[in-house]
Amino acid sequence: MPKINGERLLADLRRIADFGRYETGVHRPHLSPQDVESRHWLAGRMKEAGLEPVIDGIGTVIGKSPKTGPRLLMGSHTDTQPRGGWLDGVMGVIYGLEVARALAEDPETAHLAVDVASWADEEGHWGQMTGSRSFVGMFSEADIDKAKHRDEGTPMREALKAAGLDKTPREHLVEGRYRGYLEAHIEQGGLLEAGDKRIGIVTAIVGIMAFRLTFGGIQNHAGTTPMPIRKDAGVAMMRLYNDVMDKFPAVSGPRSVWTVGKMSIEPGAPAIVPGRAEMILQFRDADIKILQAFEAKLMEIVADSQKKGPCTVECVNLSRTQPLLMDERFLEAIEESAVAHAPEKHIRMPSGAGHDA
Repeated sequence: MPKINGERLLADLRRIADFGRYETGVHRPHLSPQDVESRHWLAGRMKEAGLEPVIDGIGTVIGKSPKTGPRLLMGSHTDTQPRGGWLDGVMGVIYGLEVARALAEDPETAHLAVDVASWADEEGHWGQMTGSRSFVGMFSEADIDKAKHRDEGTPMREALKAAGLDKTPREHLVEGRYRGYLEAHIEQGGLLEAGDKRIGIVTAIVGIMAFRLTFGGIQNHAGTTPMPIRKDAGVAMMRLYNDVMDKFPAVSGPRSVWTVGKMSIEPGAPAIVPGRAEMILQFRDADIKILQAFEAKLMEIVADSQKKGPCTVECVNLSRTQPLLMDERFLEAIEESAVAHAPEKHIRMPSGAGHDA
């Protein structure tokens, strides 16, 4: 029976956290100098483990087993959100690497092949899960040409050139190579801890829809513009936000969530009535019908706001991903192991976060 080397696994997790370390977390956005350096370090660790590593033309690192026969693909991502958690994503990559090492070190399992991947840009600085989408043929050369950094506006082509990857080919999925893909991930929530559980067996990955709502009013002097004639875009935004919080529960499910994580008003001065405001609304659920109900409710709220005035509202869909069910055979295999190694410490649950899987 192969055994995980816990000290080695934790040492790798702590070492990769040094690349972009920030206070208690990590700041390692995709294609930043810290990210590129960490990818070369990871490729080195894969080579030491007997894998054949490649950093492809979009920044994904794949360590390929030289063994023949059926194989499993394991991994996650090592890029982070700004000032993100030190285990977010990277845990699944190092878990995959440790599984490959443990299997190779046991004579009974040394013949088993495991490839390990660190997908590029899962956190979406250049697009939407660009590395894994590239791998399965869903991110084209034209998409790379159009991609720009979400905050700085830098073209992705320029960043790839700075990383030395502009002339490197991209890796693509070979049909029939893998029996399946397994991604371990930290929960990023408190459900397991609150229930005194150790393992969440993911039944589905939620779908996510995001919308930008832009409010147009009239910028004016805060001291000389009477309240009755104001067209305050900030007030319009807050009223619509309040409507969302009041009306979404009626169409939500038991694990539905919705968030306004970004708001802005212009010009943003204490003595000026805002003439423009913007907020980003996102909602998530594992049931497509609930997502559709949220979207319909949002359109209803926007139409009502437009009707009441005095400010205009523009609603634009930024992204939408469909919920996906996980493979039942994988669920049963993980559950069987959980019963053996963590009896009564596991539950089946959907993942509230999006993942490369």
